[in-house]
This record gives sequence, structure tokens and C-alpha cells, in this order.
Amino acid sequence: MLTDSPMHIVVLGGGESGVGAALLAQKKGAKVFLSDRGNISPNQQVELELAGIEFESGQHTWDRIFAADEVIKSPGIPDTVPLIKQLHDQGIPVIGEIEFASRYTDAPLVAITGSNGKTTTAYLTHHLLKAAGKDAALVGNVGISFARHLATEGEPEVFVIEVSSFQLDSIHYFRPQVAAILNITPDHLDRYNYEMDGYIDSKMRITKNQELSDTFWFLAEDENIDKGRQRNPVAAQLRPVSKAQLTEKGILLGGEEIDLTRTQLKGKHNALNALFAAGMAQTFGISTEEIRAGLESFQPIPHRLEPVGVVDGVTYINDSKATNVDAVTYALDAMDKDIIWIAGGTDKGNDYSPLFEAARTKVKALVCLGADNTKLKAAFAGIIDKIEETNTAQGAVMAAKALAKEGQVVLLSPACASFDLFKNYIDRGDQFRAAVQTLR
Repeated sequence: MLTDSPMHIVVLGGGESGVGAALLAQKKGAKVFLSDRGNISPNQQVELELAGIEFESGQHTWDRIFAADEVIKSPGIPDTVPLIKQLHDQGIPVIGEIEFASRYTDAPLVAITGSNGKTTTAYLTHHLLKAAGKDAALVGNVGISFARHLATEGEPEVFVIEVSSFQLDSIHYFRPQVAAILNITPDHLDRYNYEMDGYIDSKMRITKNQELSDTFWFLAEDENIDKGRQRNPVAAQLRPVSKAQLTEKGILLGGEEIDLTRTQLKGKHNALNALFAAGMAQTFGISTEEIRAGLESFQPIPHRLEPVGVVDGVTYINDSKATNVDAVTYALDAMDKDIIWIAGGTDKGNDYSPLFEAARTKVKALVCLGADNTKLKAAFAGIIDKIEETNTAQGAVMAAKALAKEGQVVLLSPACASFDLFKNYIDRGDQFRAAVQTLR
């Protein structure tokens, strides 16, 4: 352990998880060096300087990296890159930030993953715990990293952690006492050699170290989760969540109905998110009445079906976090008005056919927002009558405004990654929201 001897820790990647890991490693007595082949943001550079942590930006100095006792890598760095391969070849341990952080807490861990809905479910689970008086911290793939919280805020009563498949790829002993896989649908297949089984197995790693005293929550009707369980036996107690628990107005929890029409959780996908969150909250002794009150006080998170304005009778909704086809399916299903749909970006090997039926019946026009919209246009030609191309958020909003009629919805739900034109999905959503504000 780092507290017993001064280890030499190298952190690869200067984003939130990397800086958080560096701060925690330093706090635990390690000699730390952070290296990022890309550009570290000015704010994070200042933070590292103030902490007295050595770093480099725009390069990797291999001699310094290979002097490490252990390497903590960014989730965005795949195991297939030459640097990581050579570290493995030389027997230098390479782990992820959530693996590293989990060494330094005895608090119960609630880990939530899935192709879609994990951010909303993580926020919702955290909200239900906090609203019932629990000292809960929300960390992981949602803002503040797990390691940073331990380095700067200390240990809460329980951690709620949103985890991605990329983060799960780098775990060895990470053990959540409560784990959930909400769903598994095609996403990030470029990371897994375009093989669905590789992606499924990555998600199943969340259960890798669970024990009989732990619980595993999963969607009962998800065939991919079923396939994953067959290849990856689970030791934890199984807690299936079923679509049969959905009612016309809400959800059934322990045989008692909770009316979601009194909440801001719209659509069947959010009803499932609520079921998962409520069930996991119950494992910490939260009552049905406390859960009902918590669901009613929950506010939608940014970039996930976030209403950002009504202009001339047209509602504008920011769903920038919908970066795959399945997420957009949920978004289109949740809309009860005709849609002007803004989509596009970096295609991740998408099959758009699951969207065709909803597009025919609900979408009146498609505004493409991407550097290359060829595949998107080809997929919906003949399905959506009006298709326009733009390459800025402002341009997309203006095009949508010209197409929209009173009573309709302009929905940004891209089905694609954002990196062709934006820093990330947050930047895309922020620019969309800002552009809508200019219409008023």
C-alpha cells in the first residue's frame, strides 16, 4: 500500500480522473508524475502546479513512465496502444482510477453502468439517498472523480458511482456491494473490434469481484445481459428489474404503485431508471414513502431530455447525452408532439434501423449536425421528407426554428459522439442551449 512505502506512480491522462488519481496518490505518500500526450487544460495545469505534482503535456517521456511501480491510465486510453502493451510486457501494473480509489475507502459502493440511462439513474439513486438523510457522494463518470473526492472531500456513508465500460476494462479488485447494469445495446463497438460480445463482457466486469453478500441489479428482459451472465457467472444475489413492474402511471415497488406523473421523470426509460434507483435505495433501508417523496423532488439532469426553452410555441429539448441509437429510441418514444430532430456527429458504427418506425410517425424534419452527415442522410432518405445539413449548433437551431411549427418539439438527440465539432457532449448541449436562448 502507498502508505507503507513511497511508490512511484505515473498517471497517464490529465483529465478529471487523471488529476483526481494524482491528487489521491500524492495524499497517500506516493511520488507522482502525470503525463498526457494531448493538452492538459490550463485550469488543471494550475491545480497540478499548486499541488506540487510534476507533469508533462503534449508528450510522453517513456523513460519516466517506465520507471513507475504502477501506472494509472485514463479510461480513454485502450489497452491496445503500444505504450500500454509495453508496460504490460515489462510487468508494470496498469490500472484505472476507480480501481485505485477503491483501495482507500470502506464505504459501500453502488456502481451503475449500462449503455443508456446510467447518468440519470446514478443522479437519481444519489438523490433518493440524500433526500432520505444518507451521507451519499456521487462520483465517477458524472463530474468529480472517485479519487478526487477521496483526496479532497473524504469518505461519505456511501458512494454512488457511474461507471463506463472503459472504466471497467481497467479494474482488477474493484468490488461494488451494489451493482447495476441497466441495459446493454450496441455502443462503443469501435473499442471492442466491432464485436458485441467484447462490449457485453466489458459491462459484466462490474460483477467480477462481487460476493454472495452483494446484490446485482439488471434488466430481466435484456437478452445481452442474459448472454453476458451465461459467460460471466455472478456470485452476488440477483435482483432482476422487469418491465412488468411498469404501470400506466408509474412503477410497482414491492406491490405498491408509485405515480410518476407527479414527477419530472418522463417516458418508459425513465420509469425503468426510477425502478432501479428505488430498488437500490431500498437496500440502504429507504422506505417507500421516502422514495416516493424523493422521486417527486428530483430535477432532470442537464443534457438528458433537458427542456431549455419555449419559443413561439415550440419546445426545445437538449438530449445531447444521447450518443447512441438506443438512447435516441427512448427520447423519440418520450415525445408526445411532432418532432424536428437534430442529430449527427461522429458515427460509432450505428445501425439506424431501430429508429425508422418512430421517425416515420413522429419526425417531421431532420437537421443534421455533423462534419460528415453522409451515412445519416442515406439512412433516413425516403423516411423523413425534409433533411437539412448544418455544422454549428447555432446553425442547427436556426434551421430547426425555420422548420418548426407551434406545438412541435425541437429535439437535439444526436445518436452520435460529439468529437467532430465539439469538445464533448456537454459542450454540444451547452452550445445548443445558448443558441436557443438567442431566439427569445
